[in-house]
Amino acid sequence: MRFLLDAEQRAFAGSLHAMLSAAGTPAVIRAWSRGDPARGRALWSRIAEAGVFGLAVPEDHGGLGRHPVELALAFVELGRHAVPGPLVETVAAAVLVQDLPSAERFLPGLVAGTDLATVATPLGRALRTAPAPAEPAPDTGPPLIALARDPDPARLRLAADTAPARLRLAPGTDPATPHLALDADAATLRLVLTAEGLRLATAAAGPPRRSLDPARRLTPLTPDGELLTPDPPRERALTWARLAIAAQALGVGLALLDRTVAHVRRRTQFGVPIGSFQAVKHRLADARTALEFARPLVLGAAVSPRPADVAAAKLTACEAAYTAARAALQLHGAIGYTAEYDLSLWLTKARALRTAWGTPEECREAVLDDALKGHDAPRRPAGPVDEAGP
Repeated sequence: MRFLLDAEQRAFAGSLHAMLSAAGTPAVIRAWSRGDPARGRALWSRIAEAGVFGLAVPEDHGGLGRHPVELALAFVELGRHAVPGPLVETVAAAVLVQDLPSAERFLPGLVAGTDLATVATPLGRALRTAPAPAEPAPDTGPPLIALARDPDPARLRLAADTAPARLRLAPGTDPATPHLALDADAATLRLVLTAEGLRLATAAAGPPRRSLDPARRLTPLTPDGELLTPDPPRERALTWARLAIAAQALGVGLALLDRTVAHVRRRTQFGVPIGSFQAVKHRLADARTALEFARPLVLGAAVSPRPADVAAAKLTACEAAYTAARAALQLHGAIGYTAEYDLSLWLTKARALRTAWGTPEECREAVLDDALKGHDAPRRPAGPVDEAGP
């Protein structure tokens, strides 16, 4: 299939790129990371005015209709400029609530950009299907306070006690336990997917926690509010969220590649630009190849957003962005490690998106499950064309 964007789609992406280029997003990101969302909210309103959040909402609810291709194009630009905030979560929330009888309570604010939404999700397969209610945990003694490195994406969390000496599962290991919610301190609509269904959360269950990406502020939520529905469209919301993540990661990777190419053209060694060295060219070529292979997968998944195709697109785009991030970090040298250098804003986002809304392993599992279903399906009897061959 030959896929080409039409003039209107290219103009839409170009207008977003121009708007975000003039917005000075590095300063917005740093302010958001410090807990100051004022500039981010102003940019959020402009993104909403461009129609981005209406692309996942039907027209009868005030949206522009479901347009996954245009949504993917928008999120490529949002990733290219590393725009902070619960962008993907707002799209997922719109999908989760749009079939509710009370949808009008939530959708107009999400489409207009006056409301920000976040979603706390369970881990693993519980994202795709309703998990069984968790049994009460056995008494394991006094509460333990411990610090762990990168616990957010971890599916198995262990805690070690010293008196008495024992190794036990830490809180949060249960896949049915709600995950941390992104930017819940700035969100006005907080949703939690639980075994019971979709619930509102009235307040955060604790202060924001540090993330690998400082612009992604993670907050635990308690499902203490109204039960909106016992049967939310989990897989549909997951599919739209993964599509947005895939497009966002593609944009992040493209930005990292562009910044690195510009750097190796300026940086000289032995009297010549380091971009002229063969080893540097190979690293950049690998990153470019990975991104160019990811682009048609993302756009193809947007044309026909089957869950397995979207999972494949997310896996490929996130791995391509991670490849670009590793090349960018190496080729920038020591300056690439400094948080003050703007490159770090894209480096950390590439790593965080890799496990957001599904780890690489979970996306591979979704693709494999779909392939096995197709393999087990009954095949059409061979007809004359099949017998004759091509």
